[in-house]
Amino acid sequence: MERYAEPTRQEFEGWEEFYSKPADEKLDSFIQDGRIYDVIYAQQFDREFLDYLCNLAENIRHLAKTKVGQIKLRHLLPHKRAMLYFVQPSTRTFLSFQNACYVLGLSVSEIRGITTSSEVKGESQEDTIRTFASYVDLIIARHPEAGFAEKTAWVLNQTVRPVPVLNGGSGPDQHPTQALLDIYTLEREFRDMGGLDGKTIAMVGDLKRGRTVRSLSYLMKNYEDVTLYYAAPQVFRMKDDIKGFLEKHGISYHETEDFQSIMPLVDAIYMTRIQNEYSEDPSSAAETFPEFHFKKEHLARIQPHCAILHPLPRRYEIEVSVDKDPRAAYWRQERCGMWIRAALIAYIFRVDHEITDEFS
Repeated sequence: MERYAEPTRQEFEGWEEFYSKPADEKLDSFIQDGRIYDVIYAQQFDREFLDYLCNLAENIRHLAKTKVGQIKLRHLLPHKRAMLYFVQPSTRTFLSFQNACYVLGLSVSEIRGITTSSEVKGESQEDTIRTFASYVDLIIARHPEAGFAEKTAWVLNQTVRPVPVLNGGSGPDQHPTQALLDIYTLEREFRDMGGLDGKTIAMVGDLKRGRTVRSLSYLMKNYEDVTLYYAAPQVFRMKDDIKGFLEKHGISYHETEDFQSIMPLVDAIYMTRIQNEYSEDPSSAAETFPEFHFKKEHLARIQPHCAILHPLPRRYEIEVSVDKDPRAAYWRQERCGMWIRAALIAYIFRVDHEITDEFS
């Protein structure tokens, strides 16, 4: 591994300049020896990588079905340690990453709140980050502050002991591993229909602040003839940066406030909740936007193969009665998260070929 000179405080202060650059200009900063080293943005993933990782996840899934396979998986990384720094509320992402680590034999440390960190004593984020890297081989971060995971990777890549950083959700900007599991889920749902190419997908709800739909939208550039429908209240429409990205890459998209009208047109419906935790006006939490809910009666309007997804947690935007329909894919989607994150960790630590060799 390449060694770096110890950074000075002045070099750390260069973070703001780095952060201000467009993501496309920073992708090489998170690559090592020609492979992805830190996972910060969905833009890092190309079609070859996505196809490979989905296949790797399938291989891990098959191995884990037997006792012998589970033992092989657990012996891949017992010498590695991971830190789950989750200081924003999380159930699925935390447990998914934690169990992905266990599948591969990593030991796991965790911090679930800033109040248990020395940041509460006034320690800088840079020093907190470097403290974690002193003890572990991988940092998985979920933080309410936009750019935190990127800053963590940037800081560590200038030190004598860089360790990989995986973004488990950073403010309202991106959630790249959620996008990975969404792609993996969609590919599995459409495996008898040619995969994701040529499909039409509706994204519904809080698109303005939904980092899951933002990250998934970025990945659409890797698939052929995909069409997106953005169904959202006017106040929560998708931001212009994502729409500009789609236009740049020639990806067809449409915006509408009439959710029901597009139900029969799409191959997948990606529901999201209204993210009141980002609301500046507490009174807005009372608004539920029922015209953007999916109800049992809507099952008759969608295509027989249409997959219904949701990153969870849900509140009222999908009726519980919908769960029994075979097109309700969100519980399968949740489980896919553990397998694709295990695949990502195996790839990061370069033990992926030990898995694929089992199937060659």
